[in-house]
Amino acid sequence: MYVLLVASAFNSLTQRVHAELRDHGHRVAVELALPGAPLADAVRGHRPDLVIAPMLRTALPEEVWAAHTCLVVHPGPVGDRGPSSLDHAIRDGEPRWGVTVLQANAEMDAGDVWASVACPLPPVGKSDLYRGEIADAALEAVLLAVERFASGTYAPQPQAAGLARPLLRQEERRIDWERHRTADVLRALRAADSQPGVRDELLGGEWFLHGGHREEALRGRPGELLATRDGAVCRATADGAVWIPELRARRLPGGPAAPKLPATLALADRLPPLPEVPAPPGSGPHRGTWSDIGYHEEGQAGFLSFSFPGGAMSTAHCRRLLDAYRTARTRPTTVLVLGGGRDFFSNGIHLGVIEAAADPAEESWANINAMNDLVEAVLTTTDRLVVSALGGNAAAGGAMLALAADEVWCRSGVVLNPHYRLMGLHGSEYWTYSLPRRVGPALAERLTHEALPLSAAAAQGLALVDRTLPCPPGDFAAETERLAVRLAGLPATASRIAGKKAARERDEAVRPLAAHREAELALMRRTFFDPDAPYHSLRRAFVRKERADATPPHLVRAAAVRPSGVTGLAVPDAAPGPDCC
Repeated sequence: MYVLLVASAFNSLTQRVHAELRDHGHRVAVELALPGAPLADAVRGHRPDLVIAPMLRTALPEEVWAAHTCLVVHPGPVGDRGPSSLDHAIRDGEPRWGVTVLQANAEMDAGDVWASVACPLPPVGKSDLYRGEIADAALEAVLLAVERFASGTYAPQPQAAGLARPLLRQEERRIDWERHRTADVLRALRAADSQPGVRDELLGGEWFLHGGHREEALRGRPGELLATRDGAVCRATADGAVWIPELRARRLPGGPAAPKLPATLALADRLPPLPEVPAPPGSGPHRGTWSDIGYHEEGQAGFLSFSFPGGAMSTAHCRRLLDAYRTARTRPTTVLVLGGGRDFFSNGIHLGVIEAAADPAEESWANINAMNDLVEAVLTTTDRLVVSALGGNAAAGGAMLALAADEVWCRSGVVLNPHYRLMGLHGSEYWTYSLPRRVGPALAERLTHEALPLSAAAAQGLALVDRTLPCPPGDFAAETERLAVRLAGLPATASRIAGKKAARERDEAVRPLAAHREAELALMRRTFFDPDAPYHSLRRAFVRKERADATPPHLVRAAAVRPSGVTGLAVPDAAPGPDCC
C-alpha cells in the first residue's frame, strides 16, 4: 500500500513507523502538520491508500479524515484521551499502560479502535519509555491495524466510554522540595522528561529541570544543592536526594527557546562551591547510584556503559568516555562491550552545548576532534574484540562510533540514521573508512545522501548490524551480557583477535586512518568557520525547536521498498544544501 504519515515532527516514533512499514513492503511518505500549511491539499496530492498519524499535536482537519481512513496512534489504553496521557500515567505510578490505534473523527481520541496493545511502564523517564516500551507497543498496534485495514474485512470497534484528561500544566508538575519525598520528585521529573521539563526556581533564576536519578547516600536540607557529578547537580528532597543532569533556562519574552545544557554549565557563575562527588566503583547508568559512565566485568567480558541525555556527547563527555575506554583497555578481558543501555546509544556531537558556547565554531571544532579521538581509540584496539551494543537509537557521529567496533548488536526496536546531511555537515568520526568497510562505497554514498531512517532489521540486511536482539528494552543489558560472556569463551574468538592487528595494518597500508581524518576534518572545519554555512542556522533551529517552514522534500517523496523486503532507498532529492551528507 501507499501509506502517508502525517506528523507534527519526524520524531523517533514517526521514524520507526516509517522504517518498519517500508520493511513490510509498503511505500511510505511523510507530510508534517505545520502552522499555516494547507495539510488537506498536501494529503490530496499524495492520494494515499491509508493515512497514519504516529505523533500529532493538533487534530486532523475534517477534509482529511472525511476523505481518507486516518489512523491516529494514541499513547494510552482504550478509553484514555487527552494530550498528556503518558505524563499522567508516569506521575500516577501506573505499572502498565498501552497504545491504541484509533480512527480519526470529530472528537479527539474518541474514534473507533483498530488495534490496542498493552505494555509495562518501568520507572524510567518519559522519553526513554516513549522510544522503548511505548514504541514497541505502538509498532505492534500499527502493524496489526494496517494488516486489518488491508484485509478489507475488519470492522473497527467503537469506544463505549472514555476518560478525557486535561493537559498537564506546570502548576500541577511543581515540586515542593520541603514536602515531596524522593519517589514523588522522581515521578514528577520522569513525567516531564524530556519535554516540557519541570519549571522551578534555583539560585535566583527560573529553570526547567530535565531528568532525575535517585542518590543513595547524600542528604541535606530539602531543596539544597549538595554536590556535583560530571555536569549534574544533586539536590536534597524531603527524605533523600536526586541527581538532575540538565537544566534549561526559561524563555525570555520575545526571545528564542534556550537549549538544554548540563546543569553545571547552565548554572555557570551562579553555582556555589560544591564538592564534586565521584560515583562509587561498580555504579553506572543502570547500576547502583547514578553515573553517566560505568564499567563492570563478567568473566572475560568487560562492559563500558554510558548514557548521555538525548544521546548528545559534548567535548567533556567524549573526553571522559575516552579516559574510561583507555582504562577498560588495561583490563585483562577478551571482549569489550560499549553501550548496552536501554535508551540512546549516541547521536554524536552536542549541538546544545555548541549553540550556547561563546564561540560555536571553536566549540564545534573541539567537539568533533574529541569524538574523533574516541572513535580512533576503538578503531585501533587490536588486542580484544570490541562490540557496540545499541539498546536505543543512534545517529550521525553516534552511528559511526558504533560502526568503529568489530561487531554491532542492536535491540530489534532500534532506529539508525547513518548520515549527517540534514545538519549541513560532511561528517567525520572516520565514517569514510568505517561505513564503506561494511557496506561498500556505493551503498555508503546512498545511505549518507538519502538521509532516511533504517530499522535494526534493515540495517542487518545491509550489513551495518551483525546481530539483532528481539527483547524488551529492560532485558537488553542482561541479554547483551550473556552473549558477550559466551563470545569471550568461544575458541574462535582468540583467532579473530589474533587476526585483528594484521587486518588493521593492511587497511593502514591502503589508506592511513590519519588521511581519512584529515580529509573529513578539512571539510568540517570549512563549514564550522564559515558563518554563512547552512550548518549554523540548521543547528540553531534544531536546538531551539524552531518549526520547519515545509516538509523536507526527501520525506515528501514516497520511499520505495526492495523486493527482498529490506528497507529500500529513494532517489536523492534536489533540495539545496551541501553536496556531502
